[in-house]
Parts: sequence; structure tokens; C-alpha cells
Amino acid sequence: MSLVLVQDLNKDYETAAGAITVLKQVNFTMDAGDFVAIMGPSGSGKSTFMNILGCLDKPTSGQYTLDGHHVAALNGNELAQIRNQTIGFVFQGFNLLSRTTLLDNVALPLVYSGVSKSERQSRAKTLLEKVGLGKHIHALPNQISGGQQQRVAIARALVNRPRLILADEPTGNLDSVTSEEIMALFSELNAEDISIILVTHESDIAAHASRQIRFLDGRIVHDERTQSTTPVTQAEETS
Repeated sequence: MSLVLVQDLNKDYETAAGAITVLKQVNFTMDAGDFVAIMGPSGSGKSTFMNILGCLDKPTSGQYTLDGHHVAALNGNELAQIRNQTIGFVFQGFNLLSRTTLLDNVALPLVYSGVSKSERQSRAKTLLEKVGLGKHIHALPNQISGGQQQRVAIARALVNRPRLILADEPTGNLDSVTSEEIMALFSELNAEDISIILVTHESDIAAHASRQIRFLDGRIVHDERTQSTTPVTQAEETS
């Protein structure tokens, strides 16, 4: 069974000037253990697609199945549960609580899962050690570098042991050296069978993924495994 299955997905937004179609007949399949980079110019639909994959938005039509669940059939509580337990989010801006220690930042998602305080702290400490910040667990976010803050954000995304990490421009605020360190960490996580989808504008960042997808005008126009020498377009797949 595919971890992610998207079939004939469309997304429209209503504006004062009328409906705008942002995604058009998108089809996408991802197996567990994949590492996918999504690229495309601003306005191409990639961020909207990521919001739908993250159960933060709903398609206008089409079907999205995540880990065997038909997302459209889920109620609000079920959507919150699948976001919290199946998906880990990593954002460009880190989104850490500034007055909260790194340990408590990482442990925060477990509060909503009903995990005991001792277990929350144990898991968070283990993950901070995993990302190289075991000596800084009681520091505040403003006491560490941007790259270290992104490592904290990755640890937080992992704390609920999700099957899928969604990363939106995770290196966008980092210098090139730190970006490579963060991508090396993502590659290590993927080697441990954690599935990853990331959005990036940078080809050198996308090169770390095993599969690259490009959006243009709301459609997937390019879908290639990096070890393959023959790109596959969605038009070819559906012809």
C-alpha cells in the first residue's frame, strides 16, 4: 500500500474576480521510505499541494489517501490526530517557542498525545542527542544558532514517531554550509526509513532527495528518480 496516494486532485480558491484554479488534475504516489523534493516557481501550486498533504487544507475535488486513510472522510478530531501522529512538520522559520527550553519545545507535540511528562522528556532528550544538541537541552532558542534551531525543529517533528516528514523550505534561512548539514541529517533520517517530502527552490538541496518533482501552473510536469537517467512526466504516466 502506498503511503501517499493522490488521484485527480484539483484545488480552487474563490476570489472577488472569480474562482482561481491552483492545482489541476494532480496525480502522485509515494511509497514508504521515499525522499521527494518538490520544486517549481512561485505560484506553481507546490505550497498548496504541501498544505493538502499535511491535512491543513482540502482539495476541491479528487482523492487523497494517507497511510490508508481517505482524508476527505475524516472529521476534525481525526484530522488533528493524523496530523499529530502520522506527519511531522518542519518549517523555514523554525516556529520554536522563544521562552521555552529546547527540551520542552521538542516535547510539546506529545502533550496533545496524552504522553506522561517523564516519557515526553525522555523522548525529547533522546532526539536532541540524536541531532547533536544533547548538551543544550535547557537552552532557549535565542541562545543557539539558526542551524541548531532547525535541528531542534527536526527533533520536534520526530518526537511523535511519524511516518512522514513534510519540510517546507527547511534550509531557506540558513547559509550554504549549515544547509548541507541539515540535508545530511535528513538523509540520515531517510536511511532509517522515515519518508520525507520537502519543498525547495534550490537544485543543490533537491539533489539530496531520491526523487524530484516539479510543479508548473498547478500541474506536475516533471517526476524523476535521481538515480534514473530518463525523466518521467505526468503526461507520459497517464498516456
